[in-house]
Parts: sequence; structure tokens; C-alpha cells
Amino acid sequence: MTETLLEVENLAIRFRTHGGEAAAVSDVSFRLGRGETLAMVGESGSGKSVTSLALMRLLPKAPQCTVSGSIRLRGKDGGMFDVLSLPEERMRAVRGNNLAMVFQEPMTSLNPVQTIGAQITETIRLHRPMTRRAAEDEAARLLDLVGIPSARQRLSAYPHHLSGGMRQRAMIAMALSCEPSVLIADEPTTALDVTIQAQILDLLRRLQEQTGMAVIFITHNLGVVAEIADRVMVMYAGRVVEQAAVLPLFEQPLMPYTQGLLRSVPRLDLAGRRTGALPAIRGNVPDPRYPPAGCAFHPRCDFFIGGRCDSQAPALDITPDDRQVRCLRWREIAA
Repeated sequence: MTETLLEVENLAIRFRTHGGEAAAVSDVSFRLGRGETLAMVGESGSGKSVTSLALMRLLPKAPQCTVSGSIRLRGKDGGMFDVLSLPEERMRAVRGNNLAMVFQEPMTSLNPVQTIGAQITETIRLHRPMTRRAAEDEAARLLDLVGIPSARQRLSAYPHHLSGGMRQRAMIAMALSCEPSVLIADEPTTALDVTIQAQILDLLRRLQEQTGMAVIFITHNLGVVAEIADRVMVMYAGRVVEQAAVLPLFEQPLMPYTQGLLRSVPRLDLAGRRTGALPAIRGNVPDPRYPPAGCAFHPRCDFFIGGRCDSQAPALDITPDDRQVRCLRWREIAA
């Protein structure tokens, strides 16, 4: 067993809206070990990004938003502490230093009126005792590490001077500047072309091997998941519906929602053949203010049984091979 760096238990997040309370996330639990990559997948509105923002304590404060459960993180001294119980002053020291995040869109995450160098050196000096000159040298080293050419010259560039791929690399450099033990990457390759995407994934893999950090990778791209993940956590309507090692999940998904996600991925081996329309999951993710009775996926499920799936909410079962699945009929589906 690898050393546990992050332990989330029964995480629940609720937002107060004009239409009533919305349960964005319910009963989410997982663990993350040193050097491990956990991929979070699911449609937009499944609760992936909200979960990551809760880990960073970046959600609105109560009563607009309430967060319950436990988020335990291992500090650099080796001890575990509860993120949700920390005062904000101590939490500011945790962000970047122990737990860092690469946001989805770097153009809106980087400050447009500050240079790249100023933003990275500010992060470094906030967490590490260092002179300005030493921080600039470290920032140049980080930009070179993430593959940005002429790294020292780029310190004086503004975000709009850089391409999308280079901005994303600068965001990764900033996130890694204090050597966090856990990195959250929220769809870091979504807006990039496939060549730059491959370079970013290779960069994250190499940095993970060098530092031993754990990575939470949030994405819609199941091809990326197959390439980089150790475990996959599938979310739907704010709940974990399946969690397993990457190979067993791809070879035999047990939850109908996971099966639908995998069927909707275009396949190279069928390219050029007349196989009809690409299979899709009908309908939409339910409104979190008005969740359906029973299983949240039953209005869209091909295995739906009336009087059972629409009346009984399934628990998260543990399978004999230590997988987790939330479905009343998973044993029949597996057989």
C-alpha cells in the first residue's frame, strides 16, 4: 500500500438558490496515494469541478454554500489534518504549498495585467523564504522545466502574449512552484490541440515520476483517462457511481452510466465503416434541485425496471474484486 496523501469521507456540498437548495455533491469518498493518478469523469454537472473546489476551500461561504464531511490531507511534516476545520489564514498556507490546482481555462485564471514572472515569483515568495532575484531564477527554471522556450525572456511576457499551450504550461509551472504533494488538474488539456495535449500529459507524467506527487485529473476525454490514470472515479448527479482501477473499468464497466460513456467514444477500428450513428446517452443530467426518485440515472438507463429503480436509491456496493458500483442490477449486468 502506498502512503495516503488525501482522504475524503462523505463529502457533501449544497448551494442555496432562488429555486431552493441544490445538492451539488452527495456522499463522495475516496483516497489518494503517493504517486497515484485518480481520474474523475462524468458529464458536465456531475459534480467533478465542485468537488475539486471544495478540496481547495474555494467555494462560497455559508449560508450560500454548505460543505460537510471530512477532507484530510497529509502535510509535509507527515501528519494528517482536516482541511475543512482550518482557519482561512492557515488554509492560505496550504494552497499551493501542500495542495495545488491547474484550472480549466488559463486565460481567465492568470492575471491579465501582471507578467507571467511576477505571478510565479509571488507564489514562490509567499510560501518559500527567498529573495526576489532567487525567486526569479526559480521561476525561469520552472518555465524551462515545463518546456517553455527562452524561459527567462518569457518572465516579462503577459498572458495574452502566449499561446494557449504555453499559458497552460505557465499555469502548471505556477502550481508546481512549491512542490505540492497533491495536484488537481481540472481539464487542463480541453482547449488544446492534440499535439500540445500529448505534450502536457507527458509533462505531468514526468513531473509526477520526479516528485512523487499525487494527481487528481478531471476530464471528459476517456482516451486521456486510459493513458494516464491508475484509478477512475465516475460521477453522476453529484455521486460516485463507479470507482475501479482503469483496466478493469474499461474492460468490464458495471454501471450502465459508465457503459454509456464508453460506448459514446469514437473508435478508430470502426473508422470508415457504416455502423450508424454514434451511440449516445439519451436525456440530460437531472437538475440538482429536483433529483428523480430512486436511482438518479433511471430516466436515462437501458436497464431500468419500473417499481424498483425509480423507488429505491442504490447504495455504493463493494464488488468481490474491490470495485465500487452504485446500481441495483450490477450483478445481473456483470453476469
